[in-house]
Amino acid sequence: MTDQTCADLIPAPEGPSNLIDTDYEVGQDNITPRIAGVPFDVHNVVFTISSIAIAIFVAITLLYKDAIGPVFTDLRVWLTSSFDWFFLIAGNIFVLLCLFLIVSPLGKVRIGGRDAKPDYSYSEWFSMLFAAGMGIGLVFYGVAEPIGHYSSITSGSSWAPLGGEALNGAEAERLAMAATIFHWGLHPWATYAVIALGLALFAYNKGLPLTIRSIFYPILGERVWGWPGHVIDILAVFATLFGLATSLGIGAEQANAGLQHLFGMESTTTSKVLLIIAISAIALCSVVLGLDKGIKHLSTFNVITAALLLGFVLLAGPTLDILQKLFWNLEAYLEYLPALSNPVGRVDDNFRQGWTTFYWAWWFSWAPFVGMFIARISRGRSVREFMICVLVIPSVVTTLWMTAFGGTAIELEATTTLGKIAGAATEIQLFELLSNLPLAEITSVLGVVLIITFFVTSSDSGSLVIDTITAGGKVNAPVQQRIFWASLVGLVAIALLLGGGLSSLQAMTVSTGFPFAIVLLGACFAIVKGLRSEPK
Repeated sequence: MTDQTCADLIPAPEGPSNLIDTDYEVGQDNITPRIAGVPFDVHNVVFTISSIAIAIFVAITLLYKDAIGPVFTDLRVWLTSSFDWFFLIAGNIFVLLCLFLIVSPLGKVRIGGRDAKPDYSYSEWFSMLFAAGMGIGLVFYGVAEPIGHYSSITSGSSWAPLGGEALNGAEAERLAMAATIFHWGLHPWATYAVIALGLALFAYNKGLPLTIRSIFYPILGERVWGWPGHVIDILAVFATLFGLATSLGIGAEQANAGLQHLFGMESTTTSKVLLIIAISAIALCSVVLGLDKGIKHLSTFNVITAALLLGFVLLAGPTLDILQKLFWNLEAYLEYLPALSNPVGRVDDNFRQGWTTFYWAWWFSWAPFVGMFIARISRGRSVREFMICVLVIPSVVTTLWMTAFGGTAIELEATTTLGKIAGAATEIQLFELLSNLPLAEITSVLGVVLIITFFVTSSDSGSLVIDTITAGGKVNAPVQQRIFWASLVGLVAIALLLGGGLSSLQAMTVSTGFPFAIVLLGACFAIVKGLRSEPK
């Protein structure tokens, strides 16, 4: 807590509240029910509505899986075509706010108060936030997206960025990489940073519960403990769960493809479901161990494994070319950024709606999950330090990853493989790239291991976050609740996979990301107001 109480901004809440390090007295909105004799410690409204609604959704999807797929597809098409401008504007606002806080005097505010010390070292902190923030997506799209854009640009396809004008050679590669970095650089990390900073500020500095509704105290006042706050937290649960289920479904698709590529294991819906069940079971073990014993060590292992795979591609691929193109691609990204992020006057509807809008919805739906996780591990950092480490450094590392994998794939595609990588299914393209480099069997196994461990990290981290929200902000709720949510996340991923596959997963991400974008925009105002109330 800070020396100043900021009573004019944050008076003592009437509803459930706690200092982040201590358990709080259970109020009228919290209950300790017993389910099959097991005690639960939950926020009754948020937990009950969220769990029942999700259970009904799973049941309907499984019962009517043949009919539900087209519904999901139509829903995604309608949202991405009608509100693409809104998604782009929201994403731009988040980036501008984060850049402003880096250079603003508000950047001097320290999360947790002036004397707070960091809970984790830089290496541990960065490993956990990076593993939670990107994870499976980088492995899945690291090859697929750059080479997909490159093929669209060289062929003059209407799916190409910025209108589909046919380009060749170096300029085609520059635009392809700029479009890829646009989707994985500043905008997603700014989205995470906004919600993470809001949660950390109002929990560690203001003494409010670690839950999404707390960010809106400057806007809603005491109403934040009533139905407006309930709605915000329920939306956060839905967004987190469906965004996480999308990532788990993508991970299952690619892990199954990798096992088929390596061992000839047949890729079927049944095998993907079994894979989700097996990996969810591993995630449960990490959930039981908790943040410091489970997630922290697994996140460190993820980053080490990813660094080994990245280092191998750097050494086995065109090393000097990759390092040189890292700077070229950053330059291309900054050059094309204004055009790619422009929400009006666009001619590339397929690219904007099929790629960018889906990505933005995915990042928005992941925001409560990644944001709360980052908030949990970021006490003791200044706002400026926080923004640089959460926004700028991951964007540069992501650019290096995409340059190494995507750039190498484009180089091979243009010179030796003659369409073999671009022509492969999306989930197999990473393994097609590795098969063109030395030690293909070893690195392909490493790739499958990386996918699985990212899968596990996302599942247990997401379960921890959902449990915190549905427990009213408690961070030490019974472990049975985390097991419940980890199991439910796996069930939702299975239900969506059966009810239309990847398109269904993407549709639910877009449909939950859209309303949560409104929540994020409100959080921007609340964050600035909260920072301005901190002691000078």
